[in-house]
Amino acid sequence: MRVVRHLRSGSRPFRSAVVALGNFDGLHLGHQAIMARTLVLAREKGGDAVAFTFTPHPIAVLAPERAPAMITSLSSRLEALRVAGLAGVVVQRFTRQFAALTPEEFVRDVLVGALGLSAVVVGYNVTFGRDRKGTPERLAELARDYGFVVDVVPPVTVGEHTVSSSAVRRMLAAGDVKQAASLLGRSHTLVGRVRVGDRRGTTIGFPTANVFPRGGLLPPDGVYAVRVGIGDSLATRPGVANLGTNPTFGAVGRRLETHLFDFDGDLYGQRLRVAFEQRLRGEVKFPSVQALVAQIRSDAMVAREVLGVGA
Repeated sequence: MRVVRHLRSGSRPFRSAVVALGNFDGLHLGHQAIMARTLVLAREKGGDAVAFTFTPHPIAVLAPERAPAMITSLSSRLEALRVAGLAGVVVQRFTRQFAALTPEEFVRDVLVGALGLSAVVVGYNVTFGRDRKGTPERLAELARDYGFVVDVVPPVTVGEHTVSSSAVRRMLAAGDVKQAASLLGRSHTLVGRVRVGDRRGTTIGFPTANVFPRGGLLPPDGVYAVRVGIGDSLATRPGVANLGTNPTFGAVGRRLETHLFDFDGDLYGQRLRVAFEQRLRGEVKFPSVQALVAQIRSDAMVAREVLGVGA
C-alpha cells in the first residue's frame, strides 16, 4: 500500500482513484462498509482504491479543548487500511489553512486537481470544507460539475447502537471493551514495546511484560482478559493485564502490565499487540502483597474462563 503524505497539485499519484473520504479513527464497522464499497467501485472502474484521511483530527486544530481522544494511533490506522486491501492512502496534514478551503475548492483543487479521482465514497454524515458546509448532498452537486461518481454509505447499526467513532469512544471510556469490540468488528488493541519494569511480577510468581503503548485510547484502569500478539506473528497468546499505577506498591506511573499464560520466553524489546477482550475489575490497593497475589490468582482463573483457556 502506497502512503502519500505530501499531495501536490496535479501530481495524481494513483490510477483513476476511487477515494474513501473520512477520518476513519478506529476503522469500525461503518468505516469498513465504506472501504468495502470503495474496493468494489475500484474494481468496476479499473482504478485504485484510496483512502483520504487527516492528521491531526480536525477538531484538535479548530477547537482543541473539544478534541476527542483518538481510538487508534495513525500507524495503527494505516495498518488497518492496508489490511483492508486498499492500494493507497493520502494522509493530509490538517491545518487552519487547509480548513479554510471551501467545499468546492477542496473538490476542485484536491480531489480532482491533485488526485484525479473517478469516484468518491463517503459515510452518510460526512462533512468537509470551510465551516463544515460540505455534505453528501453538496458533494453530489459538485460531482455533476466535475464529472465523478459519489457513493454514500448508509449508517451501520449493531443492536440498538449506530456505529460511530464517538460511540466506540464512549464504550471504551466506560471500560466496556466487549461492547466496543462489537462496533469495531474486532477487539480494541494497543501496540507498544516491552521495557524493563520493577521485576516485581517475577518475584511473586506472575512475571509481566511492561508495555508502553504508542498512541491509542486507553480504557479505564483495571484488570482485563487479553490476547497478545508478539512481533509480526499473526498468532496470539491469552493472558491477563493490569492497566494502572500499581497502588499496592506506592503508585508508579501509569503502565500496562501483561502476564501471558504458560509462557516463559524473553519479551524485552519486543513489539506487542494487546487486545482487550473483557474488563474483569477496577484497580485496587491491597493491604498486603499476599492479598494482591491471591487476587491475581483469582483474576487469572477468571481470565482463563473468559478466554476459553484451560488452567
